[in-house]
Amino acid sequence: MTGAALEQTGGGGLHRWWTAGVGVLGVLRKAPVSLGLVVVFFVLGLGAGGAAHWAGLGTDTITGGRWWTLFTYGLWQHGWFGYLVATGLTLITLLPAERRLGSFTAASLFLVCQVGGALLAIAAMEIGGATADPWLGSLIGDRTVGPTPGLVGVGLAFSASLTALWRRRLRLLLVTATLLFLFYAGEVIDLARTGAALIGLVAGVLLLTDRHSLRGVRLLPSSHAETRLLVAVFASVAALGPLITWLTHDTDGPLALYRELFIGVNTSAAYVEASCAGALAHTQTCTNARVDYALANSPAVFVYWVPLCLIVVIAVGLWRGRSMAWWAAVVLRVLMILAELRYYFLKRPSSSGPFTFYSILQMCIPVSVLLVLFLTRRHFRIRAERETVLTFLGIAVLSFVVVGAVYIKFTYDARTQFAPVPVFHQIVSDYPKRLVPPVYLPLLGKHLGAFLPETAHARLLWEFAGPVFWIIVLIGLFVAFWRAGVRRRVDRSALAEEVLLRYGGSTLAYMTTWPGNDHWLSPDGRAAIAFRVIGSTALTLGGPYGDPAARGPAVAEFTHVCDDRGWTPCFYSVTQETKDVTDRLGWSSLQVAEDTVLPLPDLAFTGKRWQDVRSALNRAGKAGVTAHWYTWPTAPVAVQEQVRALSEEWVADKGLPEMGFTLGGLDELEDPRVRIVVALDEEGTLQGITSWLPCHEDGEPVGWTLDFMRRGNGSFQGVMEYLIATAATTFKEEGARFMSLSGAPLARMDRGEQPAALQRLLDVLGRALEPAYGFRSLLAFKAKFQPTYLPLYMVYPDPAQLPALANAIGKAYLPHVTPAQMLRLSRKFTAGPPARKPERKATAKEGAGETRSG
Repeated sequence: MTGAALEQTGGGGLHRWWTAGVGVLGVLRKAPVSLGLVVVFFVLGLGAGGAAHWAGLGTDTITGGRWWTLFTYGLWQHGWFGYLVATGLTLITLLPAERRLGSFTAASLFLVCQVGGALLAIAAMEIGGATADPWLGSLIGDRTVGPTPGLVGVGLAFSASLTALWRRRLRLLLVTATLLFLFYAGEVIDLARTGAALIGLVAGVLLLTDRHSLRGVRLLPSSHAETRLLVAVFASVAALGPLITWLTHDTDGPLALYRELFIGVNTSAAYVEASCAGALAHTQTCTNARVDYALANSPAVFVYWVPLCLIVVIAVGLWRGRSMAWWAAVVLRVLMILAELRYYFLKRPSSSGPFTFYSILQMCIPVSVLLVLFLTRRHFRIRAERETVLTFLGIAVLSFVVVGAVYIKFTYDARTQFAPVPVFHQIVSDYPKRLVPPVYLPLLGKHLGAFLPETAHARLLWEFAGPVFWIIVLIGLFVAFWRAGVRRRVDRSALAEEVLLRYGGSTLAYMTTWPGNDHWLSPDGRAAIAFRVIGSTALTLGGPYGDPAARGPAVAEFTHVCDDRGWTPCFYSVTQETKDVTDRLGWSSLQVAEDTVLPLPDLAFTGKRWQDVRSALNRAGKAGVTAHWYTWPTAPVAVQEQVRALSEEWVADKGLPEMGFTLGGLDELEDPRVRIVVALDEEGTLQGITSWLPCHEDGEPVGWTLDFMRRGNGSFQGVMEYLIATAATTFKEEGARFMSLSGAPLARMDRGEQPAALQRLLDVLGRALEPAYGFRSLLAFKAKFQPTYLPLYMVYPDPAQLPALANAIGKAYLPHVTPAQMLRLSRKFTAGPPARKPERKATAKEGAGETRSG
């Protein structure tokens, strides 16, 4: 059954699944190499899993003449998790590379990187064996399988064809992961992956760019936001490496020697037994081993992971540009250097081989992080609110005191449930030890503990003191970093309004005067931007307005301001003019609305296309309905009351939240510059109302934009057409150049272009909102006035921030939505499309609802 047939039979859900399935098949049809690789190694893995032994790569297979293993080792993988990782990596690297570069190029790059990485790995192991390196030499004779070397190499080669933003991110992800696996897991496959990464980087620069050599390759400058992200990821390296050893259980890498400083190393029962054998049973060595074993096998194991959690939380603060996070990162790295030095001097007497060399290598990580932090310190100047800092410090101190008081008091009360029975001063001195990762206590010259719990009640106190304290502190620190920085709000609305009235802007520009907007002015005062900060998003209402020559530079200047303050700019409902500027900056865009503009000088309601409008004007005359112009402050009280009652009735009947942001309501009518036209019958009963926002130039209105629109109960058919036609005639007589019927949100004209995936997703959202708000019906209604259609866009610098941008836009439109309203709105979404009605559907939609810009 075809998709059309499914739709005709009412199988909306089946139709969506059918469409999605066809789309996936279309993508896979254009990537036969990627699909073939996944199918081959899944089939071989299921059907000939044992073949990995003879197909695997190792030094002995090459020296033994089995050269084909250079090719076959990429067709198998270890375990189901390995197959899933390889499949995911194929979708991330090989699939997009094949779609952009072609199947032959992608396959060639994969083969070169897979084989070249294997040869470099074998060479490294042979050199290690010849120099008696304990790490590389120990890998001789091991065998490995997996396609990840070739996939990483293809990804890094493919990155050369991407934009600077995604090239930098993909390279950071793949290179960092490759080096972490190399130095912490340290298996043969990790060596091959590193060699393949090097080949991929070089191949990408030489083959996929205009360069024919590596001369002139340099680091490109990046924005504050991007630099913060890169530094945050780099600062997380010390946490991610030990995490890899824990996930993979591979600890052959040279830096795995220091993993217990970050995640701890579980003490085995055999070690405890050996430490407590015979005369050792009553020594501190035995007690330390038993304490360590008890902690590692209880909820208190969380304390072992505190260093790793601190690194991650501080990295989040660095990503957010917080100066407090920068200082915390510096202090933490200094402490890590001191801890690693102390660890080195304690372990060196019992270590052999190149322990000193590997320790120096390990020390390079916090030192290099410190260096990067100092070189990039100007990017971390966002200060937290004083209240936020004091609140966090208060919570941390209070947690330490309260948890300590509870632990000391109840442990002393239950002291007979511990062995040996502790005295008061031992309990007091034991409390800080419950908060410190056990591996650090010997570095401080302290033992792990003097007593152990013997009952469930005692274990509850002893095991949970540390986790409870650290969970509170870590959450508090995360919230302090996540909250917006200090924002000194300065009211520039009067200056921005002067710019608007003098120079003008888009058809939506007057909406920037509404409450809820902040205003940024260019240094020379010739351009302004209205915005609101929601979370970390600076969401603008329209594009820059002011002197046309200053609008383009204003985009970059405002973006720089956002960058300094840790905000992600998002220009919403902007015209093609602004989009052209952001296109040159490499930004992404989505069409979010369709503006409808009527040129007024040559407007005439003649011809068949204007039949509906002429009919509406005739009906109004027969019904004795006349149009009256007011501003809201000058409107008769009777008219104001009828408008209020009509608006309240709409909200009550719909039971849905009234939208804001670019959609004005009663409050926005009170501006004396906003004109309203009402249709009243002979008895003074309200038939309908529209409001019009001025579009200024040189201090005078040169156009008008439709905003508020309501259709009265029992009004005659065509009342909205009558009001709009009356407004158009009046504005034309006054000499206005144009009239905008405003944007229809989440609705757009079909211009015959193939929409991108995100644009299709937005179209689906528009269809979902149709039963509730009727935006598409609104666009169809406006077509009666033969307007010129102008797309309105949302432009943004980073596609990875789309979820945050969507959340900000949702909060801007529905700032005061209640749970009950959201429930009713969701029911509208799931109720399916409304039943088809005869002709007047569009007018009914716009008359019952509210029609304003998107």
